[in-house]
Amino acid sequence: MERALVLYDGECGFCTRSVLFVFRNDPGGRYHFAALGSPTGQRLLREHGIPPTEDTIVLIDGPRASVRSTAALRIGRGLRWPWSWVAALGFLLPRALRDAAYRAFARRRHRWWGREDHCANPSPELRARMRG
Repeated sequence: MERALVLYDGECGFCTRSVLFVFRNDPGGRYHFAALGSPTGQRLLREHGIPPTEDTIVLIDGPRASVRSTAALRIGRGLRWPWSWVAALGFLLPRALRDAAYRAFARRRHRWWGREDHCANPSPELRARMRG
């Protein structure tokens, strides 16, 4: 299985917890991670024509880049059951509706989950899957 890179908001409490969730539910170790603001993240955003100020989750999977709800659901499809099944069901909703819900949540995520003002101390296994 080919590796994929998840770009996430490194200052968002929810996003950081989401990385840990994906890490724990990714039995094949397919997903690697980089913060959107990291040199790797900024370079990949430019390479894929995504505005560097885009404040969303991004999945780089081979030559394809996905954002917002599509990225989240594609990541979910690669996780262990039941998350892969839940993500597959999510694709039944129209993208416009999914992205509207995603944006509404994203606007409130810092208020609900807070901001990370320090780097988490990842396990050696997770650290090996981080790209900077």
